[in-house]
Amino acid sequence: MPDSRPALAPAAHAALRPSEYTAALIQALRTDADHIRDARVLEIGSGSGVVLAALGALGAASLCGVDIEDEAIASSSLLLGDLGHGGIAELYRGDMWQPVAGRRFDLIGANLPHFPMDPAEVAGRLPTWSAGGADGRLLLDTFLTGLAEHLAPGGRAVITHNAFVDLGRSRDLLARSGLSLRIALTTLVYIAPEKLERMTADVLRAEDGRTIHRYGPYTFGDVHIVEIGFTKIGPGAKV
Repeated sequence: MPDSRPALAPAAHAALRPSEYTAALIQALRTDADHIRDARVLEIGSGSGVVLAALGALGAASLCGVDIEDEAIASSSLLLGDLGHGGIAELYRGDMWQPVAGRRFDLIGANLPHFPMDPAEVAGRLPTWSAGGADGRLLLDTFLTGLAEHLAPGGRAVITHNAFVDLGRSRDLLARSGLSLRIALTTLVYIAPEKLERMTADVLRAEDGRTIHRYGPYTFGDVHIVEIGFTKIGPGAKV
């Protein structure tokens, strides 16, 4: 029977292509595969759907994706269907936590736009792809403050976190909800000139030579993959 699903336009494929951030997130998830099998999974900002596809391949029991872009929902649906995960997937177009209000998950993943810049189309990407506002925290703070309400007991989140958007503030926000974080992986990502020139000047000035590294015309930034869970209280607990 012919495939009746609408094809995704080439431009949409290009706009949603996975980045180095996505690769690092998948790498961290793959190193902890035993905890993914049979998990109820949510991804906020599902984009192309490739992170959900990786989690499905690792044995997740269910896959839920939320994204604000119609193209992302279409891309995720096509990819997960093609890979045989359509039967365990549900996808919602909506803003952050709204489509999953009242629900909890064993694992929540996110590679949110949190580069300190105003919205702009860079290298064919959608304006919502990378921009996190002047301090990079426009979406990140909303995600972190709502996270505890959506994690199941013993659940955890694994997310990307630019080192130059104040990891300490993230720790403080999470602590208010009884959550703590640890750095699971740190890597470097290339910052293209057209993106660097849009970076908030105060952030660039403060972080240049600290979490932002220049080698001639090439610039890289430190990126963490962080794991977040409920703080353990008791003898020998580590926060």
